[in-house]
Amino acid sequence: MCGRYALYGPISRLSERFSASIDEMPAEFGPRYNAAPMQMLPVVRQRPGGERVAHLLRWGLIPGWAKDPSIATRLINARGETLAEKPAFRTAYRARRCIVPASGFYEWKAIPGGKQPYYIHPANDELLGFAGLWERWISPEGTPIDTFTVITTAANETLQALHERMPVILQPGDYGPWLNRDTAPERLVQLLAPGPDAMLSMHSVSKAVGNVRNEGAQLIAPEPVRQPR
Repeated sequence: MCGRYALYGPISRLSERFSASIDEMPAEFGPRYNAAPMQMLPVVRQRPGGERVAHLLRWGLIPGWAKDPSIATRLINARGETLAEKPAFRTAYRARRCIVPASGFYEWKAIPGGKQPYYIHPANDELLGFAGLWERWISPEGTPIDTFTVITTAANETLQALHERMPVILQPGDYGPWLNRDTAPERLVQLLAPGPDAMLSMHSVSKAVGNVRNEGAQLIAPEPVRQPR
C-alpha cells in the first residue's frame, strides 16, 4: 500500500514534469515530507478540452454515493487489479483518472522488535507520477468535496523485500493515455504494472515519519537500521 509520501521542491516542477497549469494552489503551499491521508495535496487532472491542471484535493476517496465522508479513511489506496469491479472505484476508473505527483514514498519493513520505515525515491531525482482516481462528493450542506486515491499494484523486485504492494508509477509517455477518457480499457490495464526495478532507490529513515505531526527534510535523511539489543 501507499500511506505516506513526500513532495518537495518548487511548485513550478509540477508544470514542467506534467505539462500542467497551476490552478487554485495557495502560494504558500510548502514542501511536504510526510504527506498523509485526509490532507489537501496536489493532483493533476485533465479538463474536457485536454488541458492538464494541478489542483489541491483531499487524500482519501469519497464515492459519490457515500452517505458520509468517513469512508475516505478506508479508500486511500485502490488495488489496480480490481478497479473495474469495485463499486467504490469503477466509475472513477472509467472517467475520473488523475496523476498524483510525488518526490518519493515511504514503506515499512517488519524487523525484530517492530517496523523500520524506508524512503523510496526515483534514482534520477525526477518527480514520480502515481496513477490515481478522483471523485466529487456533495455534502448534506451542498458543499462539493473533491478527493483522490492512489492506485497500487504488485511490488517490483526492488520493493519486494519491504512490501508486497507499491504505487502504480506512470512513465512520462503514459501520462496522456492515463488522463484521456477515451483510452481503451486494455491499454489502461497495461499501465497498471509495477515500475521498472532500476528506476527506484531506497534507504532506511527515522521512525519519526510514523507520526503524522512530524514534518521536515530530516524525515527523508538516511538513518541506520537499529537492531534490538
